[in-house]
Amino acid sequence: MTESGKPILYSYFRSSCSWRVRIALALKSIDYETVPINLIKDGGQQFSEEFQALNPMQQVPALKIDGITIGQSLAIIEYLEETRPTPRLLPQDPKRRAQVRMISDVIASGIQPLQNLSVLKQVGQENQLTWAQKVMRSGFNALEQILRSTAGKYCVGDEVSMADLCLVPQVANAERFKVDLTPYPTISRINKTLLALEPFQVSHPCRQPDTPPELRA
Repeated sequence: MTESGKPILYSYFRSSCSWRVRIALALKSIDYETVPINLIKDGGQQFSEEFQALNPMQQVPALKIDGITIGQSLAIIEYLEETRPTPRLLPQDPKRRAQVRMISDVIASGIQPLQNLSVLKQVGQENQLTWAQKVMRSGFNALEQILRSTAGKYCVGDEVSMADLCLVPQVANAERFKVDLTPYPTISRINKTLLALEPFQVSHPCRQPDTPPELRA
């Protein structure tokens, strides 16, 4: 926490995991400060000794709040949900809550890690696009099928949940890697509906303190 007592979010404008947390903070009207960690500059600022001491996984996001530091976006969102429950991001009904967690995990464990920066580096420059597209198409095939049975206006029913916080940044990744979204009408519809909401707009990568001028909106 800073002198002012504000939470501090260690974030990178383009990081989809950081964006999930930025949406949660915006939805819950939590005022915070951003410390940008540039994942590309200086060989990756996440590898500095200073940041490793903060988050041994050397990844963003990390959130300093209430005297503790939390890494891993879903753990951060769950903590915010437990300490600042309004508006809620996990449904009260246990079955719906399980569906929200399932969709969040499909994205956070089953899709995003396979196309993140560290994996793309291993795949090699010339294979990055085809690899990322393959991974995301495979994940989106499953996700589209799941959402057909869980979705209302949003991923699970008609309330914004943690699943929606995972969906929007992942669709943005897919668009960045030129994945054709035509086969995924449910994903596309929910994404469009969510992007019209203010918390998804203010948290957008094009509106962050560390967004390069040419990518600002």
